[in-house]
Amino acid sequence: MVLPKPARSPEAVIRPARPAAAGAVRVPQRLTAVGCGVLMLVACLAAGWLDQLLFDSSGVLLGLGYLAASFQASVKVRSSDLAAAPISGPICFALALLFFGPAAGPGWGGHVIGLAEALALDAGWLFAGTGLSVTIALARHFSLAHARKKAASD
Repeated sequence: MVLPKPARSPEAVIRPARPAAAGAVRVPQRLTAVGCGVLMLVACLAAGWLDQLLFDSSGVLLGLGYLAASFQASVKVRSSDLAAAPISGPICFALALLFFGPAAGPGWGGHVIGLAEALALDAGWLFAGTGLSVTIALARHFSLAHARKKAASD
């Protein structure tokens, strides 16, 4: 019975082996899919809270925080979890709007209507952050695929 070889990370193909010397350059740490979601959630909730505290609205500060978090999550996520950044971003943005956005009336119905209104008004920030995240994830995916193909041909 032949046992299969252990699976290798796609990043291991383009990454040089770790040097044995102490004090050598370290490889940057990457986020898992869950870590990417947690980063996005914390950043969006913090930006939404700060926006509510300072400006009593869900506006520019939440949008800028979402853009920054989308960029960081897309750059720092592992290559095997590239789809997590564009997926978790809009969900976390909507949760921040649900908690810190305007309420159109009392109860959950008012919060849902307020969420729909805030999503309509802040759609530009949502599309910009999601588009940025998708663009970075696709560029990283094609770059890694090209590096794998080049390494396989050598």
